[in-house]
Amino acid sequence: QKARVRIGVCEDSAFGFYYVGDKQALREAGAELVTINTLKDACLPEIDGLFIGGGFPETHMQSLSANALMRNSIREAIEAGLPTYAECGGLMYLAQSLQWNEQNAEMVGIIPGKVVMHQRPQGRGHVELLETDNMPWPDVKSGATAENGFENNENACVIKAHEFHYSSLESPGSPQAEAIAKKGRFAYQVLRGVGITGAHDGWVYKNLLASYAHMRDTEQFHWARRFVEFVRTCQAG
Repeated sequence: QKARVRIGVCEDSAFGFYYVGDKQALREAGAELVTINTLKDACLPEIDGLFIGGGFPETHMQSLSANALMRNSIREAIEAGLPTYAECGGLMYLAQSLQWNEQNAEMVGIIPGKVVMHQRPQGRGHVELLETDNMPWPDVKSGATAENGFENNENACVIKAHEFHYSSLESPGSPQAEAIAKKGRFAYQVLRGVGITGAHDGWVYKNLLASYAHMRDTEQFHWARRFVEFVRTCQAG
């Protein structure tokens, strides 16, 4: 009987894109889900991990920015090593700032770059991602581990997911993009799709994984179990 872990889920009008099956998979893996409102709550509750899903943070950018207590709480928790998984809208929220319709709003600031909204989709459709050895929660059962190198391992997991985002995180090749790559690492090599840089997705910093890809927990990719196990490992120290 494994110990249960408390995972906070940011679920409000800014972040609402969650698959019911994925949340159930998290529970079945041993997680107690704690709902967090990024617009109204003053700080994170007592949790062992954090999940920030997709949504429309651009339509709530000023309200998100105004809740500085929550932004600071999340930034400090991630800096302190809180296991965190952010998808698309969650990635946007964790950047330094968000720009839309010539307006700018300060965000959490853990990712050293600016998110810019565009008129046309920057990434849309199915994606295929190859895990690199930077993946913070690999599937150790597959034999593809950081020690033997994902990219050169026949058991390396190719993940099929999807993306749909009008935003981009800085411009590839810009000094800011280089700063993002320098501060963190990338968990995925993009085989099909756009991701963060066109070649990579899944920005890793300490125990944070943030990507544009939306995952589904399936028989081919049990991301929920992996994440819960990672949270449990971090909890054990």
